[in-house]
Amino acid sequence: MKRYNSAAGWYKQTFGERIQKVTINAGFTCPNRDGTVGTGGCTFCLNDAFNPSYCRSDKPITQQIDEGIAFHAVRYRRAEKFVAYFQAYSNTYAPLATLKKIYRQALEHPKIIGIVVGTRPDCIDAEKLDYFTTLAQQGLFVQIEYGVESCYDRTLQHINRGHTFAQAQEAIAQTAARGLKTAAHFIFGLPGETRGDMLAAADVISRLPLRSVKFHQLQIIKGTVVEQEFARHPERFVTFTLPEYIDFFIDFLECLSPDIVIERFIGEVPPRFVNHTVWGLLRNVDILRMLEKRLEERDTWQGAKCKA
Repeated sequence: MKRYNSAAGWYKQTFGERIQKVTINAGFTCPNRDGTVGTGGCTFCLNDAFNPSYCRSDKPITQQIDEGIAFHAVRYRRAEKFVAYFQAYSNTYAPLATLKKIYRQALEHPKIIGIVVGTRPDCIDAEKLDYFTTLAQQGLFVQIEYGVESCYDRTLQHINRGHTFAQAQEAIAQTAARGLKTAAHFIFGLPGETRGDMLAAADVISRLPLRSVKFHQLQIIKGTVVEQEFARHPERFVTFTLPEYIDFFIDFLECLSPDIVIERFIGEVPPRFVNHTVWGLLRNVDILRMLEKRLEERDTWQGAKCKA
C-alpha cells in the first residue's frame, strides 16, 4: 500500500492491468495565443519541451498513436491498452463538428480504449461536455484535464493565462456533474507565490470535485517570457533543491484530500530545453522512489492533515 493515492494504483484497480497514455498533437492553439483573450501564450510555455519526439501535428493521428505505442513498448512492455492523450495546447478549442472528426481518428484505433483531453476552462461548453458524456456512456474512458496552474487570480493574470480561477471552478464543477472523469494541472513556484500560498492551495484543491491532479515544479524553459523574468527578478520566485521540493510536496500532500488521485508530482523536460538543470539528470522514477522513502521516514501520508 502506498502512502498516497497513485495513478498507477488507480488504473490497476479500475482496469486490472496497466493502461498507458499515448500523447497526440492535433494542431490546436489557445485563445491566449491567437488574440481571442490575449497573445503570446502563457509566460512559462514552450510546448515542444513537453511533447515526446514522435508527437508532431504534421503527422496523422493514427501514425502518432502507432509510433507512441512503439515508443512506450520499450519501457512499458506489459501495456496492452492505451488511451489517446490530446495534450498540446487547448484540445477543445474548435467547433464540436471539428472535434468529433479529430477524436474519431483516435477512437477508431484498435488499441485505444478512450481519450484524455487537455484543455482550458474557457474552452469548454455544455454542448462539448454533452458529447463527452455520450462517449463515456458508450463504455469509453473519457477524462477532461484542465490546465488551471494556480488558485490565485493575481498569478493567472501575471502569467498571461487569460482566464480566472472562478472559470476553472465552474468548468470543473460542470464536468464532474456529468459523471466525467475530471482532472486538473497545477504548477508550484510561479512568480509572486510564496511557499505559504502554495501550501494553502491544498485546501482549495481538495474542495474541487476532481478525480485526479497533476502537479509539477516550475521549470525555466529557454526562450520563454518567464526565463527573462527569472533573470531580471529572481526574488519573485520560490525555488527548491530536490530534497526541499520533496519535503514541500509531502507537506502539501498531507493537506490534500486522500480521494484525489496523484497523476504526477514533478515535471520532466529534456535538458536541452531548460536554462539550468538544478536537480541533475534524475528520471521521474528515481525521484518517485525518493518521495516514497521520505514519506516512510516521516511516517505520514496523503490527507494526514486534510481539513476538507
